[in-house]
Amino acid sequence: QLQASGGGLVQPGGSLRLSCAASRKIFSINVMGWYRQAPGKQREPVAAITREDTTNYAEPVKGRFTISRDNAKNTVYLQMNSLKPEDTAVYYCNFRTLTMNNYWGQGTLVTVSS
Repeated sequence: QLQASGGGLVQPGGSLRLSCAASRKIFSINVMGWYRQAPGKQREPVAAITREDTTNYAEPVKGRFTISRDNAKNTVYLQMNSLKPEDTAVYYCNFRTLTMNNYWGQGTLVTVSS
């Protein structure tokens, strides 16, 4: 029900902007977030934004990534700057509602390599 896009191959130091939109209206979304899973590693949280626009970031991406949301469009974005090879992963979006329902996107691959 969530469609993530914007991944691709980028050189170190480059930028990408990920987007994730719901294919149908989801009501009472509380938190929108991004997770990532690198090869051979567990999925980990990257960034999250609440309906009050409070944001949280994982330590490795602080100062480089920015999460934002458009409630009218049921869409969340992740602006990624100063990308590093260790940012290479499949990025997944997540919506969590006030009733604790979780929705996941299909994942979009980000590869940072020269």
